[in-house]
Amino acid sequence: MSPHIALLRAVNVGGRKVLKDDMLGLARGLGFDDARTLLASGNLVLWGAAEGGEALEKRLEDGLEKRMGLRTDFMVRSPAELKAVIAANPYKEQAKTRPNHLLVNFLKAPIAQADVEILRAAITGPETLQAIGRELYIDFPIGMADSLLDREWKKTKRQPVGTARNWNTVQKLAQMVGL
Repeated sequence: MSPHIALLRAVNVGGRKVLKDDMLGLARGLGFDDARTLLASGNLVLWGAAEGGEALEKRLEDGLEKRMGLRTDFMVRSPAELKAVIAANPYKEQAKTRPNHLLVNFLKAPIAQADVEILRAAITGPETLQAIGRELYIDFPIGMADSLLDREWKKTKRQPVGTARNWNTVQKLAQMVGL
């Protein structure tokens, strides 16, 4: 069976700790004995899932809540979907020159164009963004530390459910699934 990439949202920030061993314990408790993690930020690669997409997301979310009492979201992508995310990257040069400043937000659902425009209006610096499918690509030329984009976007209360990974992590996940 094909692997699946499962990305956990909003952990290891604000006191919501989910360690590597927790992730592996969750996966193995759900029957994914060959699961592997990447870094300590909620990146999980699973082999042997009969289901994918929303069904696997729900299974992982329910399993995490039962195991740790923590309810948060997983975004699941197949290798083919991750390959498409990489191919669709509108910031190819930035991915080569400063991959740690290029984020991909993996979303539960595509973002509405009206919300993309709200987000663009919140940009006060040199950041740029593009929404493609269920991903939102954001380039932070001078880094994220001084960017007001995330704070302004959260104020709109329209932020879609998703989780961000920098381009380095996207590439490492691709390697893990043989892309």
